Amino acid sequence: MCHGTIKNVPLDRKPKIALLTGDPSGIGPEITAKLLALRETRTAADVILIGALDPPESIPRGRVSREAGAYTLGQLREGVAMLQAGTADAMVFAPLNKQAMKLAGMPFSDELHLFASLLGFGGPVSEINVMGNLWTSRVTSHVALREVASLITRERIHDAVHLLHHALRASGAAVPRLAVAALNPHAGEGGTLGTEEIDTIGPALEELRGAGMEIAGPLPSDTLFLAAVRGDFDGVITMYHDQGQIALKLMGFNRGVTVAGGLPVVITTPAHGTAFDIVGKDKADVGPLREAFRIACRMAAARL
Repeated sequence: MCHGTIKNVPLDRKPKIALLTGDPSGIGPEITAKLLALRETRTAADVILIGALDPPESIPRGRVSREAGAYTLGQLREGVAMLQAGTADAMVFAPLNKQAMKLAGMPFSDELHLFASLLGFGGPVSEINVMGNLWTSRVTSHVALREVASLITRERIHDAVHLLHHALRASGAAVPRLAVAALNPHAGEGGTLGTEEIDTIGPALEELRGAGMEIAGPLPSDTLFLAAVRGDFDGVITMYHDQGQIALKLMGFNRGVTVAGGLPVVITTPAHGTAFDIVGKDKADVGPLREAFRIACRMAAARL
């Protein structure tokens, strides 16, 4: 791996961020270079670069490959090792490709569970998606839709809410305003369209309110995000992947950030993919990586 450190002020005045170039076949190296060129990047943190801005010629560009996956896995392992050693306060990685990493031998469904394994962390983890000032988490994630209802339990709801509540507190929200989506249309319509809201979701939320959380729901998901966009909530917990992701990506596909929720370390990344179709065309937007970096700096600084 290629390393470089950018220093402007003493390390004790700003966080140390491990910045990974991501999948070398995609736009990761390009947007990483653009981020490093911004003066605000060098002002906000001491940056430790992991990965090459000019990837090895042996790795094919613009397509999935085992070679790219192995290169990416090497970056991720090195970044996590730095977090464990305390030589980095947070990690930000440019887009990667799960298929490439699985071709290279990654045995997990996604990088989040790889991080948990590397850290020896056995608690609940979940992606937290951020769009502007709105943060979202979900009770179920990468599972078939037909399995979702059976996975909606009070324990899983509690875990998803606590993950988002903790992340929002870490980002600066003193008392996060949360909302939880219903599973069924019209929030079950009094049980005529499903009883999960009555049997499971509602009671779980009552328990959380009893613990002092400010939380609304279960609310119909087709109107919940209208209120969230209006600014009524800081965070939204959905029941399944697309229930929240479709709404967020309509709000701004190229502006989203993913935060690794539940882990004892700070890790962020842009929510978009490797964009193989525009590699080398100077069309890649640094905006989402810039936002992921900003969030990581803020969360890491709060821990210093």
